[in-house]
Amino acid sequence: MTKDNKNKTVVVAMSGGVDSSVAAALLKEDGYNLIGITMKTWGYDDIPEKDSGCCSLETIYSARNVAQNLGFHHYTLDFTEKFNEIVINNFISEYLKGNTPNPCVLCNKSIKWGALLEKAESLGADYIATGHYAKVNFDKNLKKYFVSVDEDKNKDQSYALWRVSQYALSKTLFPLGKYNKTEIRKLAKDIGLKSSDTPDSQEICFVPNDNYRELIELRNPGINERLSGGDLVYKDNKIGSHKGYPYYTIGQRRGLNVAIGKRLYVSKIDSENNVIFVDEEQSLYNSEFEVREINFMKADKIEKPLNAKVKIRYNDAGHDAVIEQTGDDKINVKFSSPQKAITPGQSAVFYDGDDILGGGIIDSVLK
Repeated sequence: MTKDNKNKTVVVAMSGGVDSSVAAALLKEDGYNLIGITMKTWGYDDIPEKDSGCCSLETIYSARNVAQNLGFHHYTLDFTEKFNEIVINNFISEYLKGNTPNPCVLCNKSIKWGALLEKAESLGADYIATGHYAKVNFDKNLKKYFVSVDEDKNKDQSYALWRVSQYALSKTLFPLGKYNKTEIRKLAKDIGLKSSDTPDSQEICFVPNDNYRELIELRNPGINERLSGGDLVYKDNKIGSHKGYPYYTIGQRRGLNVAIGKRLYVSKIDSENNVIFVDEEQSLYNSEFEVREINFMKADKIEKPLNAKVKIRYNDAGHDAVIEQTGDDKINVKFSSPQKAITPGQSAVFYDGDDILGGGIIDSVLK
């Protein structure tokens, strides 16, 4: 324990799972004063979700028990209204535009490092901490904070953190950044956490039964009747009908319900005309696209074309590309080799080695 840590207070975002619980234990061991907060981000009555997973009563009780066992106070705060207004509304809006959103990216920016950080500061906390597998670093020459890849490349969550602001990063601790998942589970077992063997959740926390169609239907009564039966088009010919364009994503193969002797994939979504275009797999490969809503970490802007490793989805390994800023809020990305299913609405994150240079939302693919 250091004297400095003893005088610092950290709000720990606690989901009740193994990662945030071990993060709290590590911070406690390092001598920080802790306040545990579990965020309730969806309403049990508003969304027909079973009472399990993120924000459930079970996970709230689990987080509270961990806090009690480690000797610090725990609170549950209701962020339902703000989460609904910012994250869920955007999620639905993007699908209705024919895009495929990543709600965790927006939640990190606006809820965890927005509303939660604001609450933490009102409680007198110096930092917030989460159980993310990532690192936060500071470049003294650039005077910039940035997120770096975790030691455990298989669990790395840096991709979802590209929108976090400089100020928020300056107030952030990632206790798990130097550990791998196996080590975290062992630490959890050593300190007697019931969640040590709990499988990681793969679902979006607010989507009922892991089926976002139910949520869109709930928030848009009658949408199925309006959109069902749109054209499914292959090579300028209608070959069938679809269930409604919001229920498809680029690269999708299952659920097309057509058979022409070839494997077909969703290649384009026309939301204005409710048309789904399908094609063979090779049509999914493209090299160039544009990005909007950019946020930089290790720069203020890009002065000239720059080589970077670019990830276009969460589990993407990243691929060599040249990125060029073409406007105040626009970047052109050109891969050195074509990549499959570049999907509007998803995030494109630019890496300088293991460090995030910046990122943005994929806006359009340039054929």
